Amino acid sequence: MGPHPAVAAIRLAVRRVLHDVLTEHTRSADPDRRAPHPELAEAGAGRQRPALPERPDAPLVLVACSGGADSMALASALAFEAPKLAVRAGGITVDHGLQTGSDTRAAEVVDRLTALRLDPVEAIAVRVGHDGGPEAAARDARYAALDAAAERHGAAAVLLGHTRDDQAETVLLGLARGSGIRSLSGMAAASGPAGRYRRPFLQLDRQTARTACLAQSLPVWDDPHNADPAYTRSRLRHEGLPALEKALGKGVVEALARTAQLSRDDADALDTWAAEADRTVRDEAGRLECAKLYALPPAVRRRVLRRAVMEAGSPAGSLFARHIEEVDRLITGWRGQRAINLPGRVEAMRQGGRLVIRQS
Repeated sequence: MGPHPAVAAIRLAVRRVLHDVLTEHTRSADPDRRAPHPELAEAGAGRQRPALPERPDAPLVLVACSGGADSMALASALAFEAPKLAVRAGGITVDHGLQTGSDTRAAEVVDRLTALRLDPVEAIAVRVGHDGGPEAAARDARYAALDAAAERHGAAAVLLGHTRDDQAETVLLGLARGSGIRSLSGMAAASGPAGRYRRPFLQLDRQTARTACLAQSLPVWDDPHNADPAYTRSRLRHEGLPALEKALGKGVVEALARTAQLSRDDADALDTWAAEADRTVRDEAGRLECAKLYALPPAVRRRVLRRAVMEAGSPAGSLFARHIEEVDRLITGWRGQRAINLPGRVEAMRQGGRLVIRQS
């Protein structure tokens, strides 16, 4: 008898990502060498097979685990699938220090990951700042810690337990901010430096992960912050999405996740167009020409402007749509405006038919 359907689903999702990681690693190490074909890897998935001997050059894949159902399900699937592809598997848990006893909780997660035979396993304590609000500050601290751990251990990838439900919440948060199509595209299946962060569960719902933990008798921790109405995402999860489903019917989460993928495809195409257009709207000295910018479609022009502002030193996290709209008005609604001050001590001004963007 095969594994529970939920367990089979999470293992298949992780297996596919591990194969992608192994293929990329193999190609970079030896272009003439091929990783096992995914169909061969998936054949006989229901049978327990002996682990392949670990190669010295085998890539290391880490799982970021909070101890919650999503990340514990991910850790268990990684521990099960990695030996089949001769991939090394480890785990990282981040202690944000935001709750009493968080260090004890982190130590428990380390014990659970070690019991799954992951190696290396590490708990990292971080200091959470205040920039951008509590959720954004915690996220920034977490990713900084994960980046450092990946570099320290030489990891090829870090797996994250974001599910389809998380994707739907991200799309709605982007919609509420009015940040444009890139925000509506949600989380990418692969992101970060060289695609370091992988999200195998974006096509699976949160209940599948929780059911997989129950089926395997995996202990999980329910973070009280996830139910705290002080946090925007928590209110959206427990109040906003249920209200939408009540008003619009079931299927809202799936529809939002589908919107994310369609939006990502569109945003990627527009970004490519903007990158190509950037080379055509500059003079010989590399300065942006307002007349040529004006001729671009608005969606492309604003991407060119955003890119130029960021290259001048404006942080992406502090640069909002309203900033780019003000810069855009220097092109489309020129009436002799003064220089526009932007995040990161950057200013934009129009001079002699050219758009000048520089540090102030």
